[in-house]
Amino acid sequence: MKMLEGKVAAVTGAASGLGRAMALAFAGEGMHAALADVDEPGLKSTLNEVQSRGVRAFAMRVDVSRYQEVESFCSKAIAQFGATHVVCNNAGVSPLGAVWENTLADWQWILGVNLWGVIHGVRAFVPRLLAQGEGHVVNTASVAGLISPPGMGAYNVTKHAVVALSESLYHDLRLRGSPVGVSVLCPAYVPTGIADSERNRPRELLNPAKSSSKEETMLKKAVASGKLSADDVARAVVAAVKEERFYVLTHPRIKGAIRARMEDILDERAPRNPLAL
Repeated sequence: MKMLEGKVAAVTGAASGLGRAMALAFAGEGMHAALADVDEPGLKSTLNEVQSRGVRAFAMRVDVSRYQEVESFCSKAIAQFGATHVVCNNAGVSPLGAVWENTLADWQWILGVNLWGVIHGVRAFVPRLLAQGEGHVVNTASVAGLISPPGMGAYNVTKHAVVALSESLYHDLRLRGSPVGVSVLCPAYVPTGIADSERNRPRELLNPAKSSSKEETMLKKAVASGKLSADDVARAVVAAVKEERFYVLTHPRIKGAIRARMEDILDERAPRNPLAL
């Protein structure tokens, strides 16, 4: 989609971080915006900033783990603007720890947001994009969808699944001769609010034994020290949509770890720790 001005972007997880940055980047291209998040104060702030770019926008509280809420968001976007063109399935959370330490609540929460949120977005929006014969889907995964760092197994599971879902979506659309594009975003550490996602965990999925872990401390330090900003990543997403590019790898230095994983698979050897390479 080379021409974005006057079209419509729908963004989940738009209250902060990459979602907010993508909403502003697309607004800077002259796109109208439909914004979703569970963080209503942050969502309102993003809405005000988007509207200050001179485009139309609306914001809606949406829990992406619930299909009916995503479907309602999609329906409202179409009712407001007549269509959507770029769909960013971006909402994400990050409970950490060794895989045997994650509670059922941890798994339900992260799978509900990181994976089911993308599934729900695809199911709600893609049939409309197919019908209108135009559009582009951006699914936010992570470099953790291409490698498997220790201490974040549940997160890795969801992000690997998003990469696989996105690749399958791309193939399915091509087999049907559809012009609808797909990109999967796989950034490394970026200074965002992902390390503080516990603030938005539903009450019924709280982990009463949760305490600050070594992994969480390391994640917050790594996220804060990220060399690229959320705005840098958002600009890369806009470029990928215009170029109809599938993989969006924003941190070239991580490609060594990705290559090492592929080599370990092909050589049938135990995986090397990607954080030690």
